[in-house]
Amino acid sequence: MHAFDVLGDPVRRRLLELLADGERPAGDLAGIVCTEFAISQAAVSQHLKVLREAGFATPRKEGPRRIYSVEPGRFEEVDDWLDRFRHFWEPRLDALATEVARGKKARRKDTGA
Repeated sequence: MHAFDVLGDPVRRRLLELLADGERPAGDLAGIVCTEFAISQAAVSQHLKVLREAGFATPRKEGPRRIYSVEPGRFEEVDDWLDRFRHFWEPRLDALATEVARGKKARRKDTGA
């Protein structure tokens, strides 16, 4: 399955967002996602299975629980695909960084720091 096929689903994207903050038990993930998307725990389990089989998430057993974490390697495929489009936004981000730096410098000058 192509990375963007996996990431195209909002439930799977949300699961990955939650995992980006660190490991979480499957039950905690299901509790959050079931509420936010009004889906069953079984449906969340299926989404976790897709993430696991596609290489985006890795579970480890801790007693009776499965603790999930992000598998960063698969995001390289996404990053490689996005690489051809970076020229569209990188100059704007560079310009923004310049303006932020100018604003900080002006505030320091105004406060006498």
